[in-house]
Amino acid sequence: MNQRMLHRGPDMQDYWCSEDRSIVLGHVRLSILDLSEAGKQPVQSQDGRYVMVWNGEIYNYESLRKKLVMDGRQLLFRGHSDTEVLIEYVAAYGLKEALKAITGMFAAAVFDRRTKKLCLCRDRMGEKPLYYGFLDSGFVFASDIGCIAEIAENSLEISRDALAVYLRHGYIPAPYTIYKNIYKAEAGSVVELPAPYDRPRIQKYWNVMRCARHGEKNLFAGSEKEAADQLEGLLKKSIQLQMQADVPVGAFLSGGIDSTTVTAVMQSLARGRVKTFSIGFEEHAYNEAAYAKETARYLGTDHTEFYVTAKDVMDVIPKMAHIYSEPFADSSQLPMYLVSRLAKQSVTVSLSGDGGDELFCGYGSYSSVQRIWNMIKYVPYPLRHVTARGLGKIRNADHIRLNLLKNYLGRKSVESIYANHIDVSADISLLSPEENLPPYKFTEYPSGYLTEDPVKNVMLMDMLMYLPDDILAKVDRAAMAVSLETRVPLLDKDIVEFAWTLPQSYKADGNQTKKVLRNVLYRYVPQTMMERPKKGFSIPVADWIRNGRLQEWAGDMLAESRIRKEGILDSAAVRKLWDGFLKDGRGAVYIWYLLMFEEWMHKVYRKKK
Repeated sequence: MNQRMLHRGPDMQDYWCSEDRSIVLGHVRLSILDLSEAGKQPVQSQDGRYVMVWNGEIYNYESLRKKLVMDGRQLLFRGHSDTEVLIEYVAAYGLKEALKAITGMFAAAVFDRRTKKLCLCRDRMGEKPLYYGFLDSGFVFASDIGCIAEIAENSLEISRDALAVYLRHGYIPAPYTIYKNIYKAEAGSVVELPAPYDRPRIQKYWNVMRCARHGEKNLFAGSEKEAADQLEGLLKKSIQLQMQADVPVGAFLSGGIDSTTVTAVMQSLARGRVKTFSIGFEEHAYNEAAYAKETARYLGTDHTEFYVTAKDVMDVIPKMAHIYSEPFADSSQLPMYLVSRLAKQSVTVSLSGDGGDELFCGYGSYSSVQRIWNMIKYVPYPLRHVTARGLGKIRNADHIRLNLLKNYLGRKSVESIYANHIDVSADISLLSPEENLPPYKFTEYPSGYLTEDPVKNVMLMDMLMYLPDDILAKVDRAAMAVSLETRVPLLDKDIVEFAWTLPQSYKADGNQTKKVLRNVLYRYVPQTMMERPKKGFSIPVADWIRNGRLQEWAGDMLAESRIRKEGILDSAAVRKLWDGFLKDGRGAVYIWYLLMFEEWMHKVYRKKK
C-alpha cells in the first residue's frame, strides 16, 4: 500500500504495528516542515498512548505548541514539525478539542492504544483525501483508493450507484466511490472505529451548512469597504501561515481574480520574488497565459509559463487513470497536472486560488439558474409537473429546447434546477442500465434549507459537493502525482466563516461577481488590468478530439464492439452520442466522461482483474 502511493510521499516511508498485530499504520512522507527524522511517521505521543499517521499541514502549529508549553506540558520535542505538535495536542486535550483548535488541511488516523479505538479524520473543507471500507481481510483506509485496490485481491466490484452519479457529474461525490463497500470520508468528519473494528460511526465536527446558517443569522453590518478591509486582513493572515515551509514555496497564477489576489497578497508579504507558474494554449479562446504574464510583470514575481500542445495532452492522458484511481472527468485535470509538473521543477509547495467562485459568487451558472426559476416559478407547480411528464414521453434527444423544457419545468425549486443544470443535449440515462440515481448530496439537499435567497442556496450546494469532490480532488491528485503540495488560502476556516456573513450584494451585483474579493485585489493591481472575460481553467480537448490527433484514440476507446464486450454501458447509446459529437460537437462533456471511464476500466480495473 505504501509503494502504491510513493508519489505522494517520496522522501521517507515506514509503518507501525500494534503488539497484537490487529492494527497496522503505514505512511509515506513528502517533507515540508522539519526535513529531519524528527518529522517521520507513524508517530507516537510521548506518553505512549496515541499513534498517528497523517497527510497534510497544520498552519497554526506554532500557537498550538505555545499553548502546550503555557499549560505546563513537560514535553521534549525532537524537532519543529507540526506532526509532533499535533500528536501531543491530541494526547493533552483529546481528539475532539484538537480538531476544533487546528487550522489546516489533513487526513489523519489516530489510534488510541488504551481504548483500542481508531479514528479517521478529514479536514473541514475536504482538501485532503481519505478512503475507507471493508475487505475480507478487515478494515482498510488510505489517502489513495488505489492503495486499497492493491490488497483487495480482485474482490472489488464496480458500484452501479456510483457509476450512475459519475455519468451525471463526471466525478463521484462522497461518501461513494467507484467500488462497492469502499467510501470517501466526508469533509469535516470523523470516522470512529472501536474494536473489533466492524461498525464505524461517523460524526461531523464542522459543517459548512451550519456555518452558512450561522452567517445568515449574523450578517456583517459594516460597509463594503469595511468588508474588504476585514477580508484583506484574513487573507494576509491565511497566506502568511501557508507560506511556512522548509522547502521552496510558489503560486499558481492563471491571471484570473482568485489566483491573482492570492499571488498579490503573497508577494506583498514575501521577502523576495514569489515564483509563479502558468500554462497557455495557442487557441486564443482558452489562453490566459498572456494575462498571467502581464499580472506577474506588474507584481514583480519570478514567472514561468509553458504552452500546451495536443501532443502534451496526449502524452499525459494515459496517466490520469492511475493518478485519480477512480473515474474522474473534469478535463481541467490535464492542465492542472501540467502546471503542477511545471511548478515542481522549482518548488515543493504551491498556493492556489481555488474556492473564490464558491465563496464569493463567481460562477455564471448562479445567475442563469435564477433566471430560469424566475421564468417558471409563477406557473403553478401541478401544471408544470404534468407538462414536464408529457414532454418526457417524447423521445427526441436531439431537440435541445425540448430537453430544456422537460428537465426544468417539473422542478419544485431553484435548488432542484441547479442540481440538473447540466448539458441536456444527451440523455445520459441511456448510457447505464441503472435508470435511478442513488441518494446523494444533490438529491438530498433540503429546498430552502438556508435562506430564501436562491443564489446562496446553490452556492452552498457547490460548497458541499462540487468544491470538495471535483475541484479539490482534481488539485490534490494532480499535484501530488508529481510530489507537489498545494495549499488553498481562500478556504481558511476564518475566511469561509466570514464570507458566509456577507450580504449577497457584497458578493455579486448585476453583472459583477466577487465584488468584495475584487475590492481587495484592486488595492494591489489596477482595475483595468482585471476587466476581462472569465475563461476558467479549461482546455480545448473537445476540438482536439473532434478535429485533431485525439480523435483516433477516442474512437478506439468508444468503439461499439468494445463497449458491448464490457457489458456495463449501453453500446448503442454510446455510439449515437459519439456520432452526434463528431457531427456537430454536441455532448462534448459526456464524451470526456465516457473516455475517462474507459481509461480507468482498462488501465486500473481490468488490470487488477
